[in-house]
Amino acid sequence: MALEAVTDPEIPVVTLAELGILRDVQLDEAGTLVATITPTYSGCPAMEQIADDVSRALRAADVGAYRVRSVLSPAWTTDWITAEGRRKLRDFGIAPPAHVAEADGARPIRLTRPTQAEHIACPQCGSHDTVLISAFGSTACKALYRCRACREPFDYFKPY
Repeated sequence: MALEAVTDPEIPVVTLAELGILRDVQLDEAGTLVATITPTYSGCPAMEQIADDVSRALRAADVGAYRVRSVLSPAWTTDWITAEGRRKLRDFGIAPPAHVAEADGARPIRLTRPTQAEHIACPQCGSHDTVLISAFGSTACKALYRCRACREPFDYFKPY
């Protein structure tokens, strides 16, 4: 399908489907194709571009009547990133997020900062000897880390 190739405007090595942003594609009762997208967080500045890219792909595929629908509930979670998406993030130099949900979907909600630093695996060398440099990386959904082993800085896709 045409939408499977639409990439994220901020991380062009992964598709919207691999990130879990492209939630659903269905025909409604009138025969209109409805593509449902969910932002990685409310207020994500890339959502307008994402909707435009989805529309462009649907027009190019000549699907006829279509609509791009943005939904906020249920909220997007990094657990929706596919295994292939995680691999592509790592290969691109972005540490993929840890899984946050339990098997049954229940999880505690952390309202405070962790008491000890998370040691994220470096996507370059695999070392866990890493340190947080900034809570915000190249985008608001990423944090900036540095590896003490290979000395390389890298983005970490924050788990939500």
